[in-house]
Amino acid sequence: MKELARSIFAQADRAEIDNLIQCFADPDPQIRDDAAFTLWAEGLRGKHLSPELMRYAGQRLSGVLAAPDDVAGFQRPFAALALSEIARADRIDAFLTDAELHRLAETGAAYLRAVTDYRGFSAGEGWRHGVAHGADLMLQLSLNPRLARADAELLLGAVAAQVAPGAPVYYVHGEPGRLAAPILYLARRADIDDAAWAAWFRSLHPNDTARWKDPYASDAGLSAVHNSTAFANVVYVSASESRDPQIRRLAPFAVELLKALP
Repeated sequence: MKELARSIFAQADRAEIDNLIQCFADPDPQIRDDAAFTLWAEGLRGKHLSPELMRYAGQRLSGVLAAPDDVAGFQRPFAALALSEIARADRIDAFLTDAELHRLAETGAAYLRAVTDYRGFSAGEGWRHGVAHGADLMLQLSLNPRLARADAELLLGAVAAQVAPGAPVYYVHGEPGRLAAPILYLARRADIDDAAWAAWFRSLHPNDTARWKDPYASDAGLSAVHNSTAFANVVYVSASESRDPQIRRLAPFAVELLKALP
């Protein structure tokens, strides 16, 4: 696949980028995931795509994220995953302007916050995984040293919205771990102090909502406890095991969240 990516992207133009993006919506997982996305990732990680075409692809993929869900529900999650590779490419060798990086953070955060299709893996159809793919984009952005504090706040808000979504959905496809990853890396920022982190973790358990007042009386409450517990556990274990003191400081906040949960 590496040599194929090198060959294809060496002569790629906008039309070929458009064709590849269309493949991200294909209902066949072998076309969508095994072929199209694998080719895309290999092309970007091998640095075979020019900045001009990556910028064009980013604009097209951002447009997909801003559009309504397609009927099958594959296109937007895979557009988010493809954008995570663009964010990674910029992190390693910057080509986006500060304004373009800001727009990518806005687009990605708005997408993750608004995800309502919580399907993960389906036999015969493969992955949709909107929450996890959106979180992957947040992860790549969180690692970027050029990310502004205001954009970090967008990421924090988007992740918070999906830790325990309002829909009665139980995360069983690794979503808490994917959501925790950008949070752990944002902890390395010197401009987010402990007081801000304490407030953010408290916001994950708002006592003034019906599902939290009596969580064991509804599916919405039960799923909120389930998902919040899973998220807090991932943050606690990962932070506790980290050698980075900035990341380790999240462990007590995760413990406080676990204690606050019913």
